[in-house]
Parts: sequence; C-alpha cells; structure tokens
Amino acid sequence: MEERLQKLLSAAGLCSRRTAEEYIEAGRVTVNGRAAKLGDKADLGRDTVALDGTEIGPAAEPVYLMLNKPRGYVTTLADEQGRKTVAELVSGCGVRVWPVGRLDLDSEGLLILTNDGALTHRLIHPSHEVDKQYLVMVAGDVEAALPILSRPMELDGIALAPAKVDRLGPNVLSVTIHEGRNRQVRRMCGQAGLTVKALRRVREGGVQLGGLKLGQWRHLTEEEISALYSL
Repeated sequence: MEERLQKLLSAAGLCSRRTAEEYIEAGRVTVNGRAAKLGDKADLGRDTVALDGTEIGPAAEPVYLMLNKPRGYVTTLADEQGRKTVAELVSGCGVRVWPVGRLDLDSEGLLILTNDGALTHRLIHPSHEVDKQYLVMVAGDVEAALPILSRPMELDGIALAPAKVDRLGPNVLSVTIHEGRNRQVRRMCGQAGLTVKALRRVREGGVQLGGLKLGQWRHLTEEEISALYSL
C-alpha cells in the first residue's frame, strides 16, 4: 500500500514526520534511486526507499515503555537549549520512541513512551478523556482551596471539567484530571491560592507508576497495554 514518505520514515523509527519532511526537502530521501519531493508516496513492498543511501525497512515493532521521569528533564526528544531530555533516559531501549503527552521540567512521575501512533492518539485526544492522577505537595490554605479545585474552573478562557481532588495529608493532594493543558495542575492550584512544591504523576488510565525508581524505565506488560487500548 502506498503511503507518504514522511509516514514511512517515521514508522521505521528513523525520525519524526516533521524531521522526515526536512530530510525530503534537503534531498536526502530517494525512491527507486531518484530524489524524492514532499507529497511523494511509496510502497515498501514494491519500491526502494532510502535515507542518505541506506534503504529503510518496514515499520518497527511497537514498543511501550513506562518511565519514572525525574525533575530537570524536558519531555521531548531533543532540546534547542541543550537541556536534558527524557530521550536520554530511555536510550537503552534500542528503538526510537516518543513521549505520550508531557510532564513539565519541574514535575516527575509516570510518563509513557512508545512508537505506536495509534496509541499516542488514543491517549492524548481529549475525546477519550483518559484519567491522569497526580500527587501534589502544596503550601497555602488547603481547606479553602479544596472547593475551588473541585468545581469547574477555566484556563486561558477555556472551561475545564471538574477535577477529582482528595486530601491525603495536611499539605498533600491527589488531583485527577483528563485534560492535558499546559501546566494544568500547577495553574489550577495557583488559582486556588496554593503554591505547588512538588508534583508527581502516579497513574494514567489503568497504568500505575508503582515502585519504579526515579529515572528508571521498564516495558509495559501485555495487561497494561491492553488496558490503555481499552480506554
């Protein structure tokens, strides 16, 4: 089946689709020995597609990882500012994977990485309403903040679904949301008069962080993968 070249390069685990477009524009991609152009398609069962003269193979086998992200790492594969990335932490997995969603620089906890585009879409698209649970250490008047956090709020003029908020200790909250707006939990806490001291994601859908050590990763189990696909 014919598919766009950038999709074939991405599926082979070589680069993102955006980067593949840059490779094509730079003349680094050929189809049957001829330089390709944006918009070209190919069928790997019939055509020879090469990047820098090296033939690409079929799509990589799907890989699913869980990382316990530490603070100080950006949730991206490369960073123009030279900051440490989560890609460095999972480089030993042997294939190119990308993070599903984000955890900001100062947050830690559960981050799923994969090379499966279908699962990525399922987990990040708002229509699927995938629950994400965070443990949040805060400073401020928690008693006054709880009713504010539990009712509908707005960020950037957009209404948010009510969060599920439980008080686990004097200054520790469990906050469960299913949107994924930029720094959402921190900004919600700020609107409620709280300062976030630490934030850790501990669950996404039916997948729990568990006892995975900070900075370590592991492959998801078949049961965990099935749970994510059933959302």
